[in-house]
Amino acid sequence: MSDKKPLVILDRDGVINEDSDAYIKSADEWLPIPGSIPAIARLKQAGFQVVIATNQSGLARGLFAPCDLEAMHNKFEALLAEQGVMHDGIFFCPHGPDDNCLCRKPLPGLVSQIEASLEISAKDAYFVGDSLRDLQAANAGKCKPVLVKTGKGQATYNKIMGDESLGFSKIPIYESLNEFVINLLSS
Repeated sequence: MSDKKPLVILDRDGVINEDSDAYIKSADEWLPIPGSIPAIARLKQAGFQVVIATNQSGLARGLFAPCDLEAMHNKFEALLAEQGVMHDGIFFCPHGPDDNCLCRKPLPGLVSQIEASLEISAKDAYFVGDSLRDLQAANAGKCKPVLVKTGKGQATYNKIMGDESLGFSKIPIYESLNEFVINLLSS
């Protein structure tokens, strides 16, 4: 395992791209958060494996089709390619909140899929998210939770700082993915 590159797991909506309470339903609606694509490129250039772990219940809700999700991911990949890099995988849960699947965050199913696909342990990998369920999935998958304040991150920050029982008041918190990457690569 020591020959494997370090792993960073990223949530998608609200971390890499702008989020919407009405869901991101098309490639036209998929808009990168300023600085997120170059930040991923810097991670890749520094030798990290970068994967995406995202709940996409809009599929189960019938808000968009699999081809729409593929178009969103193709747009993301084209932006990465312009930076000369590619991600190491996109893992998504297509189920709704009542489907009782194992892959929907906050459960660790996506982390398990990542480990199986990349043949590595995600233990102690950074898991960057903007929601409480991202942080919970990180803990469930034995990853290091990191909160960014983009997307739903400010609301999540307010919640975790106001409730010590959630157990996340001492995790690393950054304004954005870009700030997290700057900090990680300078340490």
